[in-house]
Amino acid sequence: MPTNTAPNRPTTLQPQTRARLVRQGLHLEYLTLGWNLVEAVVAVAAGLLAGSIALVGFGIDSVIEMSSGAILLWRLASDREEEARERIEARALKLAGVSLLALAAYVAIEAAKTLIEGEAPHTSYVGIGLAIASLIAMPLLARAKRRVAAGIDSRALVADSRQTDICAWLSAILLAGLILNAWRGWWWSDPAAALLMVPLIAKEGVEALQSERSCSC
Repeated sequence: MPTNTAPNRPTTLQPQTRARLVRQGLHLEYLTLGWNLVEAVVAVAAGLLAGSIALVGFGIDSVIEMSSGAILLWRLASDREEEARERIEARALKLAGVSLLALAAYVAIEAAKTLIEGEAPHTSYVGIGLAIASLIAMPLLARAKRRVAAGIDSRALVADSRQTDICAWLSAILLAGLILNAWRGWWWSDPAAALLMVPLIAKEGVEALQSERSCSC
């Protein structure tokens, strides 16, 4: 499961050490943005072609991660200004929380609609390949982000790493739904997988908003 461990309060860092960690954080966010851009385009396109709400929801989640990642880049670029750092931390957490709750509502409504109407999605081998790749890459990215977050004491970066963790879990759920639909013909496994994503997405949205309030105070 995604870890809820917040970064420990670091001892005072040497400026060179902090600068190095910030650079690492920037590189990780650029990598995440690039990955999520490809992931969003492929997932949404494949999901629309196959009629898969799980794939479309996965793609939209990638777009939300991109918006959160863009603010994280802003936050890391402003790391030297302590007042700006706190303000941007709060904005990043609020944006992530609201976006994730909106996504949870969208996926729940569309998945329920698909189940009620009995809309069977087509097989998507592109989606299966994407889910496998994401399942491998996302845990590695999340772990690296948490190491940097612990070093520079960034709750926003911790929240971003949790979103990356969630992406890995969503990949696993998505993969199970797509495989069951492709190999067993269980069409309902796709919207069922989407519904399983909802509590995970909503939980991270609530935790991000709670962290944002703490950061603002």
